[in-house]
Amino acid sequence: MSKILVTGGTGYIGSHTVVELLESGYETVVVDNLSNSTAGVINGIEGITGIRPVFVKADCTDKNAIHKILKTERNVMGIIHFAASKSVGESLSKPLTYYRNNIDSLLTLLELMPEFNVKGLVFSSSCTVYGRPDLMPVGEDAPVKKAESPYGNTKQIGEEIIRDAIGSDVSYKSIILRYFNPIGAHPSAKIGELPNGVPQNLVPFLTQTAAGIHKELRVFGDDYSTPDGSCIRDYINVVDLAKAHVTAIGRMLENSDCKPLEYYNLGTGKGFSVLELIHTFENVTGVKVPYKIAGRRVGDIEQIWADPRRANEILGWKAVETLENTLRSAWKWQQAISNL
Repeated sequence: MSKILVTGGTGYIGSHTVVELLESGYETVVVDNLSNSTAGVINGIEGITGIRPVFVKADCTDKNAIHKILKTERNVMGIIHFAASKSVGESLSKPLTYYRNNIDSLLTLLELMPEFNVKGLVFSSSCTVYGRPDLMPVGEDAPVKKAESPYGNTKQIGEEIIRDAIGSDVSYKSIILRYFNPIGAHPSAKIGELPNGVPQNLVPFLTQTAAGIHKELRVFGDDYSTPDGSCIRDYINVVDLAKAHVTAIGRMLENSDCKPLEYYNLGTGKGFSVLELIHTFENVTGVKVPYKIAGRRVGDIEQIWADPRRANEILGWKAVETLENTLRSAWKWQQAISNL
């Protein structure tokens, strides 16, 4: 089976994808600078799979470091690129950090792939590329609109860079995966979302609040044109999301029908509001979550959910976990780390 380089592989989505790759028979090389994760995640991966993946601490903007890794780890056939700064809110206050990290890391990989005969790149993109969409659900052919944040703009620019690279008749292929909102944790509770510092994403902040780490959760806006006034998102289980990457790698490396560049939305096709998510969490765990309504947050989109039919039909992938089970897994993970 092929060897896959996973950048950002100790991060939230990256670590779950490494698990799914290993369990599917792939050999993995994990690269991460540990800016928003810890090396201890490798122990969790090993605890689930029984396999300890190769791990190298390195920054993907460092071309010499990535060159050395590709030279040492011979015959890397594909790359899954997660390594990026990923908070909408933080990107508004640190835009240059986001542009430097997210763009330079991608350029490094694309420049080195031909030298080492890497056949394909799966790119971690985002539904933020659609901006404020006109119609729901959002399909891959929806217009890419002006980004609402520097983070979203880095994903748009990344997609454009890949498109131009593929258009120059390079030797590799690329599949761009546009995520909606990943949540939850591995059912073993050995890995999950554990950002350094205060979480920027909703669910880890919610579970930490439920555990008493934070006084209350802030809901940004209750006056949107939605049934309960809060923003609506498409929440996808992280294990479902990870499995899509394995499917994408397999298609890119083994299926001759794969085009040089393909795009897929990864979501459930259903939207839930922030308040619905909070109340669902309370119902399935029996734990109350103190929250207060705050003003709207700059960069937030009112509502968005996926049309995942292309991924369903072409990749043969589908999100299967319920919101209830996903929130249970997130709480189980929070309890596991709280007991450490």
